[in-house]
Amino acid sequence: MANLNRADALLFGRVTYEMMEAAFRPPAPVEELPDWMQPFARTMDAAKKYVVSRTLERVDWNAEFVRGDLESAVRQLKQEPGKGLFVGGVKLPLALAELGLIDEYELVVHPRLAGHGPALFAGLSKPLDLRLVGRVEFRSGVMAMRYEPRK
Repeated sequence: MANLNRADALLFGRVTYEMMEAAFRPPAPVEELPDWMQPFARTMDAAKKYVVSRTLERVDWNAEFVRGDLESAVRQLKQEPGKGLFVGGVKLPLALAELGLIDEYELVVHPRLAGHGPALFAGLSKPLDLRLVGRVEFRSGVMAMRYEPRK
């Protein structure tokens, strides 16, 4: 949750927004979540959200659309005062990486091999070299590693 607290707002594509909304928007049964997940659920509910979508007709839940040219819109959001944006999902981070708009990557590795699902940054047009700037290992075996693009 510390990574969410380092941002003023969340930037999601449609799929991630809808997934988070279904899981964490009240009256989602936060009390039914494990104790360790409840603070995350409350943080997610309260956070300002920006949504990139061509198919959604409306958003609420502390959210507004990012419209028009993605690069221009995100550059404008990044120039606003504050701590910055937290981006989640699969397709949107790929698009932002291609545009050079990601200042820091946090990759979280869970000790479970799924064998299916989307591959992060699949289709990236050119390699992106990163520099490790921090890491945290959790008792569960989960590793969170923070990287910055090499200049």
